[in-house]
Amino acid sequence: MEELGSVITAIVTPFDDQLAVDEDAFVALMAHLAANGTDGFVVAGTTGEASTLSDDEHLGLVELAVRERPPGTTIIAGAGSNDTRHAVYLTERASALGVDAVLSVTPYYNRPSRRGILRHYQEVARASSVPVVLYNIPARTGTDMPNDLLAELAQIERIDFVKQANDANLAPVDGLRIYAGNDGTFARALDMGEPGGILVASHIVGPEQRRMVEEPENRAAIDASLQDVYATLFMTASPTCTKAALEMLGHRVGGLRLPLVEADEQERAAVRAMLERHQLLGQLTA
Repeated sequence: MEELGSVITAIVTPFDDQLAVDEDAFVALMAHLAANGTDGFVVAGTTGEASTLSDDEHLGLVELAVRERPPGTTIIAGAGSNDTRHAVYLTERASALGVDAVLSVTPYYNRPSRRGILRHYQEVARASSVPVVLYNIPARTGTDMPNDLLAELAQIERIDFVKQANDANLAPVDGLRIYAGNDGTFARALDMGEPGGILVASHIVGPEQRRMVEEPENRAAIDASLQDVYATLFMTASPTCTKAALEMLGHRVGGLRLPLVEADEQERAAVRAMLERHQLLGQLTA
């Protein structure tokens, strides 16, 4: 199976003052991230506020990303749903737009049984013409996919990867390549020989995370130095603090759609202090 990159950024969705998708800002942010360590993007994922995008906005953003992708980068479309019919629809449409893979989260809220999860992903894989990245994040879905279930799912054609956001489950799985689903386990995934992570902090510290890939001898030290970045960006619901940090760095990303709200004064102070510690303020590059 072809890998999708090592530093994959789960990119935020910029909004304008009316909270409409800001396409120009999205393209500019992709270019900036690609120039600063990112080699792949998850578009319309959790960090991209997919849960508050309409299907037209969601698929329009995917189409824009494919059309305007920086050279050499991969595009992974968020295409999950807790309604299998809806997940199939998004998967079919995203696949047809020319993405490199789709990211498919475990059905949330309705908490299907093991048999239901297997049936769900059989239908998703059948609908896809590109590799499927499973997304295990029980903190959001209410359902964990243990590694023996992941190994069973790996037997389904086109299911080739997993974004593992249950840190306790981060271990090799027969038939799957593993992407760290949390920035804090990126180093562990690389140390395991896995391709990398689907990351959020790469919006802010992409060059350092790229160094973690290219300089394994310095990986542990770099990872230790970034722990406060990870903690600050996730001190409240993501991508609240990531958007606050990007705005402080000069990027036009706008606010958040309800029920998410913008960072409050205390949260913004913590974000600014983190950026100052890492000497990032005033460092905006291409």
